[in-house]
Amino acid sequence: MIDQTRVPVVVAPMAGGPSTPELVAAAVGAGAFAFLAGAMVAPAALGAQIDRTRELTGEPFGVNLFTPSAESAADVEAYRERVLADAERYGVPLGDPVWDDDDYQAKVDLLVAAEVPVVSFTFGLPRPSDVERLKAAGSLVVVTVSTPADARAAAAAGADALCVQGAAAGGHRGVFLDDPAYPSGAPAYDLLPLLRLVSAQTDLPLIAAGGLTHGADVAAVVAAGAVAAQLGTAFLRCPEAGTSAAHRTALAEADRETTVTRAFSGRPARGLVNQFITDHDANAPAAYPNVNNLTKPLRAASSAAADPEAMSLWAGQAYPLASDLPAAEVVARLAEQYQAAVARLAR
Repeated sequence: MIDQTRVPVVVAPMAGGPSTPELVAAAVGAGAFAFLAGAMVAPAALGAQIDRTRELTGEPFGVNLFTPSAESAADVEAYRERVLADAERYGVPLGDPVWDDDDYQAKVDLLVAAEVPVVSFTFGLPRPSDVERLKAAGSLVVVTVSTPADARAAAAAGADALCVQGAAAGGHRGVFLDDPAYPSGAPAYDLLPLLRLVSAQTDLPLIAAGGLTHGADVAAVVAAGAVAAQLGTAFLRCPEAGTSAAHRTALAEADRETTVTRAFSGRPARGLVNQFITDHDANAPAAYPNVNNLTKPLRAASSAAADPEAMSLWAGQAYPLASDLPAAEVVARLAEQYQAAVARLAR
């Protein structure tokens, strides 16, 4: 299904607001494939987004879920004390740093009932019973992988395709187990070497993700064996995206470096460097979603104040190359660049 689109581009699921039915509909209408982000949203709200997307388009689309992370024994209370002053500065209480499963099973049940064409998973493997139920409902199952070991496990678990995530990707790293010994949660592979390593181990269709912003990038990963390229940051500034005003401004100014941090959520994620990361990254525990729940009110207050210094500004390494064009125009430009790159290779 993904490999049958007119343009070999997938709009990534971007949790926390940027992914919207309008963004998905515009992208699939232009010939790409696109995902709604099912993480960090209540099941009822996700169901409403699915219904709205189907009102806007009759084309196939996908939904992504975060699989529940293992409960961490890390000391979140000590981190709470460190960030308390930031919350006080914005006049909000910190959240309760508890573990939860993000209503995972209820969302799986919803997607089975809704017969969503493609369901993808990040942070780990779906339960075997969930894979069976989704496939019985007609869904293709995609698993995000960021190491060869995770790719082997996903293939063995019955995935229909793999989203291969390189280290330059914006947002959360898809590592199955977040190892505190690694800043990125696991060994960090550049996208092209990871594609080669994974394709040597499985014949499953591969979707390539990680720092891709140009049609020539799409051509490069297709030449390396992927069926499509997944882009997220390239669509963050589109008018159809739900990206906050402060996030849009920081992306457009393009004067910040990116880094991988656990400071906001307790899981490694790539974003623009700001004061909160500078102050707290070194002390952030590997404890998702506890840290995410802890900092949620602080991040919301920073966003509401249009202050980029205490909010998660997720972005891939090549974010300065993104634009504020409508999503359909971004897809069309990527298609033109892709065809031009293919023609250059042919010559």
